[in-house]
Amino acid sequence: MTIFAFTLKRSFRKLINIVLLFGLPIVFVFLPDTGAYGLPIGFQFYGILLLFTSAKLVSIMLDDRVSGTLLRIGVSPVTHLQYLWQNLLAYSLLLILQNGAMIIGGMLYGHTLYEPGLLFLLYAVFSLTAISFSLAWFALFRQKETAFSILFGLIILISMAGGLFWPIDLMPDIMQKLVMVLPTYWLAEAQYILVESGDLSKMFLPIGFLLLFTVIFLLGGSKRRIA
Repeated sequence: MTIFAFTLKRSFRKLINIVLLFGLPIVFVFLPDTGAYGLPIGFQFYGILLLFTSAKLVSIMLDDRVSGTLLRIGVSPVTHLQYLWQNLLAYSLLLILQNGAMIIGGMLYGHTLYEPGLLFLLYAVFSLTAISFSLAWFALFRQKETAFSILFGLIILISMAGGLFWPIDLMPDIMQKLVMVLPTYWLAEAQYILVESGDLSKMFLPIGFLLLFTVIFLLGGSKRRIA
């Protein structure tokens, strides 16, 4: 687990990562509940923060590929699979702990979170989706700046199209069907179900799709090996 521990330490070397992991979640907890969304506004938009945080964390692996660190790892006894799963496990642990702190903070602040346990489960699953999405995205690029400049715009775009900013019902029928291919749509759908019913059985479908997205992104992102 040497890589796992090292990855955790590396995640805190950059100030922006600390801000994303600790600073912004605190701000999100204290955002007022305007009543415009089913969830408090900070929790409605929390999925977007998870996407940005995942992108910054997983970009460390792109740094390794660009700097040649992966090539040096390749001649060591560490396999590509060991490097991959220990990095992803470290990022997942950080985000899941962040999710737990976010939920507890919201409850202590007095927000209405309907089913906090289900909301934590949803955020935990979406964290895995966000990490695997970033992994697949960065596997497409060799230039970090190019990857980031496009990804940040893409995150905003899929968040808007997926229904995190406004109800999906406001879009044309054809668009409502097309955006079902976006993981953000299933996050928004799960949040809507949570607010409306809190019924675990109705959460199976969106959570199942998020897990499916996670597997697809992992398979795509993990194909870019050390060589």
